[in-house]
Amino acid sequence: MAVIGNIRKHSTFLIIIIGIALAAFVLGDFAKGSRGSREINIGNVAGEDITIMDFNQKVDQFIQNTKQQQNKERLTSDEIYRLKEDTWKQMVREILMEKEYDELGLTVTTEELFDLVQGPNPHPLIKQYFADPSTGQYNRSLIIDYLQNLDNLPAESKQQWIAFEEYIRNDYLSTKYKALVNKGYYIPTELAKMAYTEDNSNAAITYVASKYADLADSLVKVTDADYEAYYEKNKDRYEQEAIREIEYVTFDIKPSMKDMETARRNMDQIYQEFKTVENVTRFVKSTSDTPVDSTWKASGQLPVQIDSIMFNSEIGTVTEPYLNNYVFTTARLVDIGYRPDSLKASHILIAYAGALRANPEINRSKKEAEEIADSLYNVVKKSSSSLTELAMEFSDDGSVAQNSGDLGWFADGQMVYAFNEAVVNSKVGDISMVETPFGYHIIKTTGKKEDVKKVKVAMINREIIESNETYQKTFSKASKLASENKTIEAFNNAITEEGLTKKTANNLQQMSNFISGLQNPRQLVHWAFNENTEVGDVSPVFDLEGMFVVATLKSKTEKGYPELEDIKDRLTVFVTNEVKGEMLAKEMSGFNNDFEQIAQELNLEKVDVNSLTFSSRNIQGFGAENKVIGTVFGLNETEVSDPIIGNGAVFVVKLSKLMEAPEKENYTQNSTTLENAFTQRVNQDFPYRAIEEASEIEDNRSLFY
Repeated sequence: MAVIGNIRKHSTFLIIIIGIALAAFVLGDFAKGSRGSREINIGNVAGEDITIMDFNQKVDQFIQNTKQQQNKERLTSDEIYRLKEDTWKQMVREILMEKEYDELGLTVTTEELFDLVQGPNPHPLIKQYFADPSTGQYNRSLIIDYLQNLDNLPAESKQQWIAFEEYIRNDYLSTKYKALVNKGYYIPTELAKMAYTEDNSNAAITYVASKYADLADSLVKVTDADYEAYYEKNKDRYEQEAIREIEYVTFDIKPSMKDMETARRNMDQIYQEFKTVENVTRFVKSTSDTPVDSTWKASGQLPVQIDSIMFNSEIGTVTEPYLNNYVFTTARLVDIGYRPDSLKASHILIAYAGALRANPEINRSKKEAEEIADSLYNVVKKSSSSLTELAMEFSDDGSVAQNSGDLGWFADGQMVYAFNEAVVNSKVGDISMVETPFGYHIIKTTGKKEDVKKVKVAMINREIIESNETYQKTFSKASKLASENKTIEAFNNAITEEGLTKKTANNLQQMSNFISGLQNPRQLVHWAFNENTEVGDVSPVFDLEGMFVVATLKSKTEKGYPELEDIKDRLTVFVTNEVKGEMLAKEMSGFNNDFEQIAQELNLEKVDVNSLTFSSRNIQGFGAENKVIGTVFGLNETEVSDPIIGNGAVFVVKLSKLMEAPEKENYTQNSTTLENAFTQRVNQDFPYRAIEEASEIEDNRSLFY
C-alpha cells in the first residue's frame, strides 16, 4: 500500500525523473554508435548463445512454479533475483553437460524414459509423488491413471509434467555420466600398494630450524627484483574478479511533521465516522490499508494499546487513534463470544481438479468430489469409527499416511474458516461436512478445550505517507549533494559540513545484490561498474525503495591479474621470508651437513619427532611443511638433509630411523578405499566444476538486471 501510495502521490514528479533518465539512456546508446545496434545476448556458453528471451521465459517459469509451491501471490525483489541466479546456473550447466553427453554419445532412449516413469523400478521422484496414501508405498497404477488422463488436465498441468519429465531425463543422464567417470577410474595394485606404504611407513627424525621470525626484517634487503620474481612465480594465486568499493549517503524519505498532522486530521475524521457507521466491514475495507481481520481474538492477542480496552468494553466501543511506527490505528469492538481456545478433529478431504493445493494427479470434477464426499459422510455418520479406515483409503490430504486423518490439537482460527467454524459449533463426537477452497471435508470433532472470552475487533490502519512536498524536499537535498560535489574531496567535505553519515560497501562484484541498509541496490552496482565511472566520481541520485542514495566510487579492481604495485603490500611478508630463507640456507650450508655442528654453531635446538608419515601435513612446532616431509622420505637412515627452505623456517633434518609399512598379501581393500573416495568426489560435482572452469563463458547478465 505504501509503494502504491507513493506512486500515486508523486506521479508527476516521477514522470519528470523517469523522462530525464530515459533521455540519458537513449543519448548514451546513440553515443555508442554502431555498437549499440548489435543485439547483445545475456550470455554465451562454449559458443552457444543464451538469448534474453529464452532466459526470461525460464525465469518466468521458475517464478510461477515458486508462487504455486509457496502459495504466494507475489515474490520479493530478493526472491526474484535469486531465481534469476538459479536460472542462469541451470542454463549454463545444461549447455555444458549436453555438449559432454553428445561427445560421449550418452542419451536416454525412449525405452529408458518409459522405464524411469512407468517401469517396475522408476525414478525416486516418481516413487515419491505416486505413493499410495494409505501405505506410503509406490503404486504404479497411480502414475498410469495420471498419464491416461493427462490430456484432460489444464494446460498448466501438462507443462508441469513436461518439465518434470525433462528433469528426470537430465537426472538420469547425469547418473550415466557419473557412472562412466567412476568406471574410468581404476587403481592398479602397485598404486594401491604405494598409497598404503605412504600412509603406514613411519619416520623418526631430528631436526633443527632457523625461524624467519627470529631474523629481524631490518637485516634483510628486499629489492624490486625480489618482488618481481615472486610475483611472476605466484601470480596465479592472486587472480581476481572485478571488484568495486563505494562510499554512500542515504536520505530517508520519511513523513514530515506537517504530513503527520495532515494524516492525524484525516484519521480523526475516520474515527468520528467509525463510531456511528452501520456496515463496519465495508467501511474498514474502504478506509484501511490492511485487510479486514474477522478472526476471534483471545486476551493478549491484540496490540497492547487496545487489548485491555476491548476486553473491558461494550460492543460498539471505538478506541481513539494511536500512532505506532508511522501507522495510525483505531479499533471497534464488533462482537464478544465464548469459544474454545484449542480444538481437535479428524477428517477426510476429497479434493478436485483446480482446488487449492490439489495434487496434480487429481482429475475429478467438483461435482464428482461432492458426490464422493456425500457418500462418505453418510457412512461415517452411521459409524464414526470408520473414519480412520476411510481416510487412509480415500483422503487427498497429503499428511494422511502419517496421521490417518487425525489433525491433533489446533488453535481456534488456525484452520480455514468453514472448517474451523464447523468444529467450534459442534459437540465432541459430532460428524459434519463442509466445503472449503481445498475441497470437501468430512469432519469428526474429537476434542475441545474449555470456552474462554474472545472478541472480534475491526481495525483500521492508516500508514502515514510523505507528501509530494516532502518527497521533493528530500530529493532536493540528495540532488544538491550529487550536483554540487563532483569530486571525492568535495563529496567528503560536504558530508562533514552537513553532518551526514557516510557508509562504505566494499568487495562489490558485478552481480552483487546486497548493500547494507539498501533495498534492491542493483542500479547502484550498475553505476559502479559502468565503464565510464572512474574512481572519485560522484553518482547521480538513486531512488531505492524509501530512500535516496548518492555514492562515490572509492576504488576499482579489474578482473584478471593485478598489477604488482597494487598488491605489493600483500606480498611483503612472503617476499621477505623468501629472501630470509635464501640467507639462512646459505648460512646453514657452511658446515658440510654436519648436523651436530650446525646445531651447536648456530645455537639451534634439536627437536625429535618419533612418528612422521608421508601423508602428514604438519611438522611439530610448525604449520604445513610439505617440502620438509617430502625430503625426509627421500633420505637414507642417518642421512642429513641439505638446508630446506620451508614456509616458516629453514630446516636441516636427520633421518634417525625409517619403519617401512609391513607387506600385505593383497591390496584390494586399499584400491576400493581410493576408488570410493574418488566416487564421493564425483558425486559432489567435481567433474562439472572442472568442466565449468575450463569453458569459455561470456556473462552479460549485468547489462540486463
